[in-house]
Amino acid sequence: MAGDVQARLAQRLAEDAQAPMLEADDRRWSRADFDAEVSASAHRLEAEGVAAGSLVAWLGHNSVAMLATLLACARLGAVFLPLNTRLSAPELAAIVDHAGATHLLGTPEMATLASAVLGSVRLQPGPVDGLQPGDLLLVYTSGTTGRPRAALHTQAGMAANADAAIEVQGLGERSRVLSVLPLFHVGGLCIQTLPALLAGGQVRLHERFDAGAWLDDVAGWRPTTSLLVPAAMRALVEHPAWSQADLSSLAFVNSGSQIVPVSLIRHFHARGVPVAQVYGATETGPVTIALRPAEALAHVGCAGRPAPGVEVRLIDEGGSDVGGEAVGEIAARAPNLLRRYHRDPAPATDADGWFRTGDLARRDGDGFFELVGRARELIISGGENIHPAEIEHLALEDPAVAEAAVVGVPDERWGEVPVLVVVPRAGQAFDPSALQQAFAQRLARFKHPRRIVVAEALPKTALGKVQKAELAKRLGA
Repeated sequence: MAGDVQARLAQRLAEDAQAPMLEADDRRWSRADFDAEVSASAHRLEAEGVAAGSLVAWLGHNSVAMLATLLACARLGAVFLPLNTRLSAPELAAIVDHAGATHLLGTPEMATLASAVLGSVRLQPGPVDGLQPGDLLLVYTSGTTGRPRAALHTQAGMAANADAAIEVQGLGERSRVLSVLPLFHVGGLCIQTLPALLAGGQVRLHERFDAGAWLDDVAGWRPTTSLLVPAAMRALVEHPAWSQADLSSLAFVNSGSQIVPVSLIRHFHARGVPVAQVYGATETGPVTIALRPAEALAHVGCAGRPAPGVEVRLIDEGGSDVGGEAVGEIAARAPNLLRRYHRDPAPATDADGWFRTGDLARRDGDGFFELVGRARELIISGGENIHPAEIEHLALEDPAVAEAAVVGVPDERWGEVPVLVVVPRAGQAFDPSALQQAFAQRLARFKHPRRIVVAEALPKTALGKVQKAELAKRLGA
């Protein structure tokens, strides 16, 4: 469907201004109410000097005000920069400074942190170099393997991403989305929340994820779907109320952001809730590969097939296509890709428009993709390739293992060897020798972890992705 984000919302307003649209806490917004909220936000921004080419940084938990400010920026020709609320003041200051933000706004609960950020940066008024008409969203990558980069997305690209998200999930006016993941990531914002609003559906916002609150709202508000990352899925299945929770309203849940353990998927399937998936990256909008709800039960663990409008290749290090079911790096070309990296001379795509994701996958004969890990996480031991996810999935089948991560550490003889770090499940005795025996039965010997390290927790990003570079650093120390 043609048009940008603003045009799509205006269309929904014209169709039925009083239709319910948003809920948060104990308040409800119709389409007309939310349009008024966006208009009021735009007037406040103008009064503070926001204009075309401005860059508005936002620090706050999920809120209607956050969504209204995003849409107000769209009306004014400004760019919206959502900040990760879990970062420290120095980390946030570095992002605000690098972006060249002209304004820093947010919600009251973040006032102390915002003040600390403002104390060490200088906001520059006027148009920001590198922005152009149509730019709307600037999102910094999670930085799991290195320095975060700033992906700049356009209104047209976000609308194209929404179209793909709507089609693969079957979103429409009857959709009721329980939105609990942080909107400062493209996953929380652009997989279900914004697409559902553009499709005419309803969204209920939680400030942040809480397993008990999610279960209560699934039973009470009765959503048709919700987006969860594996860490949230794990918190739900381990919640005391899980086994008796009323999940009957859910047509499906969606997941992504990393490889989703099959053990978690099976918990949801056992309760009659299909687990769809969306694979993508900050740079891709993020909808790139999707497992549709109708395919979920038959393709457990698969990431799915290319989303509508998205071209996907699997390539080797030299950029050539790999054949058969060989593992290759995912490269994507699509209208929802970032326009460029902001204030970064490195090109985001090659000359033909292909973006290399850094993620490895294999494709079966029916065109379904299975993720196997990050290219940078690939362990090469004695000339053999080891994909950490293969070891991690097997470790997670042990009922005493709550979390698992594998990283490569230097080895004089083999170059590097895999080391497994596990977080034991509370109240259960973890036996490393039993796990080693499972590896011996099901994995080639060169894939066996040389060490199994027990830890209380794994270092993670805000979306629950394990920071393997940090983990490797800790192991090395």
